[in-house]
Amino acid sequence: MAEKRHSEALILGFFICAGLALLGWLIAGGVVKFRALDRTVAAKGLSEREVMADIVIWPIRFDVADNDLVALTGDMEKKSATVLAFLEANGFTDDEITLGTPSIFDRRAQRYGGPQDGFRYQGSLTVTVYSGNIEGVRAAMTRLVELGKKGIAVAGGDYDTQPQFLFTGLNDIKPDMIAEATRNARQVAEKFARDSDSDLGKIKKARQGQFSINDRDSNTPHIKNVRVVATLEYYLAD
Repeated sequence: MAEKRHSEALILGFFICAGLALLGWLIAGGVVKFRALDRTVAAKGLSEREVMADIVIWPIRFDVADNDLVALTGDMEKKSATVLAFLEANGFTDDEITLGTPSIFDRRAQRYGGPQDGFRYQGSLTVTVYSGNIEGVRAAMTRLVELGKKGIAVAGGDYDTQPQFLFTGLNDIKPDMIAEATRNARQVAEKFARDSDSDLGKIKKARQGQFSINDRDSNTPHIKNVRVVATLEYYLAD
């Protein structure tokens, strides 16, 4: 009887050991497969385009000063008419020109200080051009000296008097740029895979960055640089 129980114990122990060995093998295999699935490579692809602005907002501001309010408003009306005539002579239509609201204040009525140059009243007025005629605006900017010859000093250098060149055609070029950025990212990932003796698998994750539109440089704000970066993550296989 004792010998029989000893044999049964040996058999049971054998199956337990075999089971533990099999379980260990399955677990090890599972870890290997998990790690294989976790092998990935992330690559970035860039797409850039240089485009021309298609809208320009050009503010033309001039200032006037006088001790007589009536004389100041008359001078402002005369100069605004001169600016409008200048723009019309350069080919801009009424639909492209907006005459702003005149701004006039009494410097003597200011709480602190007073007129330092002897003029009590100061006024300003802005005429704004909103146009798709980029080259026409750029050409007219070079002729502003004509207004100076007529006694109109155009304000410049201030933030609110700087022309703004805009590009509104992003939707037209966006699909091609996304496709180019994706191709470039895949080329980078494929090179990495070759260098590591691996095969490039399916995409695990893809992320498209934000499009940016910036001036090419400070001297040519009418030329824009459009840029987007796509980030793709691929599985790697041996």
